[in-house]
Amino acid sequence: MKQRMSSAFLLGMAVTLWSCGYHVAGHSNALPKSIQVIAVPAMENKTTSYRIEQKLTAATIHEFLTKTHFHVVSDPDAGDAVLRGKVVSIELTPLVFQTTTTPATSVSPATSVAQATVMLVTMKCEVTLTEQTTDKVLYHTDNFLFRNEYELATSLSPANVASFFQEGDPALDRMSRDFAQRLVAAVTENY
Repeated sequence: MKQRMSSAFLLGMAVTLWSCGYHVAGHSNALPKSIQVIAVPAMENKTTSYRIEQKLTAATIHEFLTKTHFHVVSDPDAGDAVLRGKVVSIELTPLVFQTTTTPATSVSPATSVAQATVMLVTMKCEVTLTEQTTDKVLYHTDNFLFRNEYELATSLSPANVASFFQEGDPALDRMSRDFAQRLVAAVTENY
């Protein structure tokens, strides 16, 4: 009897949540049914961060291919819709520091060096998804704000924070994937 009541309760909760419209982010599609192919040309980069647009574009394409039913092409003329993006600004803020102290010797005084171990990345982008045949804007924002914290594999000195975006850096790869997940969810769910 107790097991039946538990099963009935769980079933009732599932039906309630489903009927309230809850869903897993990125698995809903509010785009018109006529959109089957999305063109994702390379994003523009208006920052000094070298090749950031390439990482973000590649991650966005991968996210569309793995998490949606859409086909993806790079040629804007070959898509039912075109997703254009522009990286407007990137700000890196060290959040957590690790201090290393070298003890004093008879020749030199003790020294302390602070190195960042966790960074807050804040990136602002402009994003537009346009239906190709009608030029209808399906999604647009001048202020797609992405913000997340990243633990670094190696510590950075405050003067060397810019090296966070070195080519091949695992933190940049993680940031690109996280950005793409949020962007694809926003575009397909029309937030």
